[in-house]
Amino acid sequence: MRNIAAKTRKPRKEEGFSLLEVLIAISIFSIGILAVATMQISAINGNASARRHTEAATFAADRAERLMALPYDHAELAAGAHPGSPSWTVTDDTPVPNTKTVNVIVTWSDRGTQKSLSLDFIKARDV
Repeated sequence: MRNIAAKTRKPRKEEGFSLLEVLIAISIFSIGILAVATMQISAINGNASARRHTEAATFAADRAERLMALPYDHAELAAGAHPGSPSWTVTDDTPVPNTKTVNVIVTWSDRGTQKSLSLDFIKARDV
């Protein structure tokens, strides 16, 4: 009778996870979360750098527009370098006669690295 009872006994249903399975799952999840956190930090740094670059471009464009609005013979459009923030350089008769090339340069520090942006504009003599 004992053999019959052993054969008819239903196998126990195993439920849940072992401790090893839980530890492996937590480890994989932790690595994924760390990767996402690293990507977030990179994105924040990239956005901050892009913001500084945009501010420099806007600052340079503003200065260039002010210089372009001046009369052709204005003192600020005299040939040579004009130091300041931003600085600009004016070259006469370049690329063709009766024109001035205005090069506006903005420099800034981005996390310890010196960066610069340069914009060139050509102003023609009014005829």
